[in-house]
Amino acid sequence: MAAGGNALDGAIAANAVQGVVAPETCGVGGDLFALVHQPGEAVPAVLNASGRAGRRADAEALRASGFSTVPYTHPEAVTVPGCVEGWSALADRFGRLPLARVLEPAIRYATEGFAVSAELSGGLERLQERLAPQDAAAGLYPGGRVPAPGDIVVRPNLASTLDVIASGGRQAFYEGQPGRAISRATGGRITMDDLAGIRSDWVQPLTLEVFGLTGWTVPPNSQGYLTLAAAWLFERLDPPSDPDHPDFFHLLIEAYRAVAWELGDLVADPDFAPLPQDELLSHDRLSARLAGIDRHTAARWPSATAPPGGTAYLCVVDRQGMGVSLIQSNYTGFGGGIGVEDGGFFLHNRGAGFNLQPGHPNELAPGKRPLHTLSPTLWTKDGRLELLLGTRGGSYQPQLLLQVAAHLLHRRLTPAEAQARPRWVIDHQPEMIRLEATAGTRTARALAKKGHGADLAGQFESGWGPVSLIRVAASGLRTAAADPRLPTALAAVR
Repeated sequence: MAAGGNALDGAIAANAVQGVVAPETCGVGGDLFALVHQPGEAVPAVLNASGRAGRRADAEALRASGFSTVPYTHPEAVTVPGCVEGWSALADRFGRLPLARVLEPAIRYATEGFAVSAELSGGLERLQERLAPQDAAAGLYPGGRVPAPGDIVVRPNLASTLDVIASGGRQAFYEGQPGRAISRATGGRITMDDLAGIRSDWVQPLTLEVFGLTGWTVPPNSQGYLTLAAAWLFERLDPPSDPDHPDFFHLLIEAYRAVAWELGDLVADPDFAPLPQDELLSHDRLSARLAGIDRHTAARWPSATAPPGGTAYLCVVDRQGMGVSLIQSNYTGFGGGIGVEDGGFFLHNRGAGFNLQPGHPNELAPGKRPLHTLSPTLWTKDGRLELLLGTRGGSYQPQLLLQVAAHLLHRRLTPAEAQARPRWVIDHQPEMIRLEATAGTRTARALAKKGHGADLAGQFESGWGPVSLIRVAASGLRTAAADPRLPTALAAVR
């Protein structure tokens, strides 16, 4: 941006650097979604750059092998990675600088080295047995050992891949040497025709009026609608003004649970989804959920699955007022741990978002997109950008965004205050709530009396963020605050 680029150029540059220094979250082997606000445009542009299952995807073969779900580390879990296609589509439509210039910082870090974060060090240690023997990990295990936080590592093979993208664009990546290596890494399940045929889609966003603003998110195959739906329910439950009141927690939790239980049945490739996307946020449908919420007692909803996540989210606003809400992911950390020979990167395992139920809208099948956890949001008021908000966290994403949005937009807390508020998450058991310790034992006991199983976790749970946000006042003043849960979270201004 300092070199004359806009917010979109800055977002791609930062995302590319994240893929170098934080491969446990994202990289060119993963998928991408983005919302872009242009001043004067009432509706943000929304890009779905998630890949599809290859033409040789075979659910029946997995069932015959005794699998009931798509295994996270199986080549069948690899879908065509959409990141590079997404960068290309975004840059072609909105970028000011050549993609080669935008990728320079990432190439420099991969070539010259960077300091390893505690998160990366921990991820490399946990997965050393699987990752270290692979060519794709070249440089990540200097001298065959796990690097300590602060150690400098280089990633020469990834630098070469980024050079290919910088000089030849998306075609050189998908149809050239990197693409051939991707196909080999999947045992041919992803073919060269699959790679050559990848296309991202500019789609109509899902939208809902809530908290006095217009909220926007990515439609299915994303779960993003849950954030807006739960916020709409929460607002209509007349929550107390005190965010420390147990009822504030209870009503947020119940608003989320009232819509999340049906996620697995409703979210799929839009060509196969059982409901039109706009129906997900229809007032009639949400009002029926509202009627099932008890202000005083935890309701009994069916269990929802809780997919994991390994994701990087970022947001950018430039001086001209363009805003970008971008999320990019490997899914489970380093994906399924399947490396690309000579490419220096690992492939995501988004295909694990499919199921193996015959005839289900989200059943694994060639050419389909899987259910995605990625849930970026963007909020406007009378067409003016008000807030960019997103997070990593798999199934936690809409839960965390709902809470931060309620603090920012319902309670009007500052970004720093909203980031510091105690958070909760729900895993597989719908009545079991985990709370950060700062919520206090009084809140935990009060929730237990309402029928929630409530456990206190640590003061700040690193997996419950980092939430990233930029708030834009009517005066144009921008405010942001880094999530205190991770040292790698950052808010910066130039």
